[in-house]
Amino acid sequence: MTLTEIRRILGERQIQLTRSLGQNFLHDGNQLRRIADAAHLTDADRVLEIGPGLGPLTEILVSRAAKVLAIEMDLRLVSVLQERFPQDERLELLHADALDIVRDLSRNWTGWKLVSNLPYSVASPILVELALSASPPALMVATLQLEVINRIVAQPDSKDYGILTLLLGLKFEAVESFKIGRECFFPVPDVDSGCVVLKLRPAPLVGAALENAFVRVVKTAFSQRRKMMLKLLKQHWPMDRLDLGFAAAGISAQERAEKVSPRQFAILTEYLHPAPAPVSE
Repeated sequence: MTLTEIRRILGERQIQLTRSLGQNFLHDGNQLRRIADAAHLTDADRVLEIGPGLGPLTEILVSRAAKVLAIEMDLRLVSVLQERFPQDERLELLHADALDIVRDLSRNWTGWKLVSNLPYSVASPILVELALSASPPALMVATLQLEVINRIVAQPDSKDYGILTLLLGLKFEAVESFKIGRECFFPVPDVDSGCVVLKLRPAPLVGAALENAFVRVVKTAFSQRRKMMLKLLKQHWPMDRLDLGFAAAGISAQERAEKVSPRQFAILTEYLHPAPAPVSE
């Protein structure tokens, strides 16, 4: 789908795009194919696409995969998609809020691949919900704001390293990322974009029984970035466990969270679980 076609469809239907829904449509064919290529799709794959818009990426996905589940929140665009893909058995189109779908505990994403130009307004929550799911997808290929990608792939002791890095890194590892120029979108966004490829780890950093504890430790440690994490954590865990955990993980008592690696957070969590009731200082 070319930029001319996008303009024509929007004009004929008098569709005004909504900034609050993050509606910036990727129209560059080379970039669309590059995103699909990054997913290494086969004719046996099941693909989740969130925010298909007018369907330029959808068109490529249904030509390569066994099934595509496309979730679109804007009913005006759902109507366009229904006309573009009439009775295509490979495409299941849902008019829904994608966050509601990925938060549905009854859904099993095992073996699925997320391939999406995600709406920027909900991109991070969607990725986190899928990543922390009891049955996460095997691969997530997502187009996002470049600043969000920088946070996802960040290394310890950098300004971008933080909660998002660690929550996604619990079960996934970033294996590829590339920049996509803003001129490839319509309307042209105010920020640069990119695509990141997240692959499910063979084993998560901590077991399923420790996942909630890991999330709590990470969020507490980063609740005030400029403070030493020990001072923040001791409001919720006793010092004897913290001392053992910090020693086992090789973390200094004066360390801030931004310098602690994912593996160190995992070791610390093992010593702090199960979490006791909050303790006073």
